[in-house]
Amino acid sequence: MNIAYVTTYDASDITNWSGLGYYIAESLKDKSTTLEYLGPLSHYDSIFLRMKRRYYRYILKQGFESGRHPLVAKGYAGQVSDMLKQTRADIVVSPGTFPIAYLKCKQPIVFWADATFAGLVNFYPGYYNFSREGIRIGNELEQLALDNCRLALFSSDWAAKTALEHYSVASSKIHVVPFGANVSNRRSLKEVEAIITSRPTDKCKLLFLGYDWKRKGGDIAVEIASQLDRKGINAELHVVGPESGALESLPSFVIPHGRIDKLTSAGRNKIESLLAESHFLILPTRAECYGIVFAEAGSFGVPSITTNVGGVSTAIKNGVNGWAFNIDSEPSEYSSYIFRLMSNYVQYKELAISAFNDYTQRLNWDVAGNRVRDLLKSVL
Repeated sequence: MNIAYVTTYDASDITNWSGLGYYIAESLKDKSTTLEYLGPLSHYDSIFLRMKRRYYRYILKQGFESGRHPLVAKGYAGQVSDMLKQTRADIVVSPGTFPIAYLKCKQPIVFWADATFAGLVNFYPGYYNFSREGIRIGNELEQLALDNCRLALFSSDWAAKTALEHYSVASSKIHVVPFGANVSNRRSLKEVEAIITSRPTDKCKLLFLGYDWKRKGGDIAVEIASQLDRKGINAELHVVGPESGALESLPSFVIPHGRIDKLTSAGRNKIESLLAESHFLILPTRAECYGIVFAEAGSFGVPSITTNVGGVSTAIKNGVNGWAFNIDSEPSEYSSYIFRLMSNYVQYKELAISAFNDYTQRLNWDVAGNRVRDLLKSVL
């Protein structure tokens, strides 16, 4: 099977899109599959689109993505069509709907995404107060992509549900295939058991891993750690992502590490060390399409404490690899849950091992890639 892998950016470069496009491509490769990168694509822009963008932003104070416009999408489709003529592709795969919305080709088209446009509106930062025209165009392009594809793959049940609820699409096209963890190291159960056992029992180490402090619920994480301290648990909250200067007036138990570059060996080692030492990944997020970081935590036997929003409920199964609380849950509910587990360390270890087993069985790129390759073959 020859796959034409379409992205607007250079997906062979792991630095693009947090490495997701890179890992999706890698998951699709095996001895019987070849993959050819079609990208990056040239982004069409014009005075018309620039003026439209400024008009909505500065005059109407509304959201409008000039990059999400039929002129741009048609430009992408034309480039992909020309590139396909130079390939022996059996099928076209894209991790997004935009570059394939207008694409016409003899090969079946498949996309694998973490959200629909309708799912993002009034949910994700940058998609609030969106202009009526912007919403109309976004939904029209999403519908075109769904019409155009043979399969629509989503990383979560939430994303698949928004496709069925907001667009006209046959349910037989829709499949849920969770993304894996963007980590290369392979650890055995014995190695992870040793990692879990080595964690300190006289303190609770929480790890916040994410750039967007507000959206990811950093303030809630601080309050949870504070409540644990008041309950008699010596808590540390390690923060990776936000620049240290952005975290002002925080208690002494918050330890900022700033941004760490996972693409360097030193950066990878630092993050892996923090994960291995942590009892929990804590991410009480206010908006999340999926959360690959949950799979990464599971690969180290680290349970995740988070919020049941967006696609999180596909990544996190309560009592299996952590717990996803309701969006309106009080910090006291989080802290009480953590307190119970830390007070019964045998139970904590069982959850940590369960988190690793869930990663090996469900939330890794080998499992995801095998499932997607089977689906691709079914439409050839």
